[in-house]
Amino acid sequence: MGGPGDPPEGTPEGGPGGGEDEYRSVVFDESFVRAARLQEFSAQERIADHAPAVRRRAPLRRGLSRQALILVVLIAVAFGTAIYMGVRHPYQTPANSGPPAEPLRMTVIPLAPEGKVPGASDTENLYARSPAAQFRLGAEGIPLPAARRTAHFSDSQVTNALSIAKDYIVRSSLYPEVLTGEQVRPVRVLLDPDQLDQFDQSFRRPAADGRHAPTGWLVRFDPSQAELADRKIRVQGTLQAAETDSSTLEVTADHTFVYALRAVQAGSGAGEKAAEASLFTVRRELHFRFDREDLRLHQTQLVVSYVQAGPLSCAEDSTNRLHPLLAGQTAKEGGPAGTDPYATGGATALCGSLATGSQPKV
Repeated sequence: MGGPGDPPEGTPEGGPGGGEDEYRSVVFDESFVRAARLQEFSAQERIADHAPAVRRRAPLRRGLSRQALILVVLIAVAFGTAIYMGVRHPYQTPANSGPPAEPLRMTVIPLAPEGKVPGASDTENLYARSPAAQFRLGAEGIPLPAARRTAHFSDSQVTNALSIAKDYIVRSSLYPEVLTGEQVRPVRVLLDPDQLDQFDQSFRRPAADGRHAPTGWLVRFDPSQAELADRKIRVQGTLQAAETDSSTLEVTADHTFVYALRAVQAGSGAGEKAAEASLFTVRRELHFRFDREDLRLHQTQLVVSYVQAGPLSCAEDSTNRLHPLLAGQTAKEGGPAGTDPYATGGATALCGSLATGSQPKV
């Protein structure tokens, strides 16, 4: 028996009930109707306007979704970044970089005193009685000269070269941690990478060969013998810049440093009198070289180092550290080992006499 809504004799064959599946594929859903290009006017619209039975609808705008648009933008940005980094890669070799840096050529000459080293308990009085009385303190004694452009380098590039050279001189001659031998990194980071192997080998295996003396790179004393009696180091000297060719600047530095030192007293008590101070003088003539890459990276090539230091004993090896003669001491007899005239490199077995006038007046 049929249901309440069915005909008494059931749904006739071929009728709407039994043939529903047959016409399911041609049923138009709401989205299909909205997408139709033609739309039929209502009966009321046709009576009022006498319009045609149908009207043409504007085509449905099918744009990209927001997510798809964002994805396209991200892909475009990533692609553009990849192209930019390929053109401006931070690690590619610069086209204007110069030839490899030359090895540093160095000469360290100890200056032996003619008699006892004068000393005093008051460092200010000691300086006042010496030729360093009018020297400036620390980095103030290394003023930058007025920078003038050259044929191929601008004013700012010349100033930059002078500033880097001054920075090297300050770090290698005035930093207390460098003077005591505790650190070398403040100096090392300013060197052109081509010179780092030579620098490292100089400190691993010091040699008096004109190439690998730590005291050619920087000033440092034997911390077991001497210490700074006054951190106000006196300095005087000059800096000069000149162009050597279209890609190279050179800076020549000539400075004299005067240190007040005293002997290290092991286990000295609070009431024990401190040792007298004496003056130690170091004259450094340094030649720096810069290409445009050095200027950009704030680094330099140190190509010549000529050092005179005293009072020192010629019998002491000044290759690795300086062993100053302190107040009341005299130079040991003897001198450095003989110089081999057939050896390559600069003359290293040299010694001079420290003029009496260069010491404080007694």
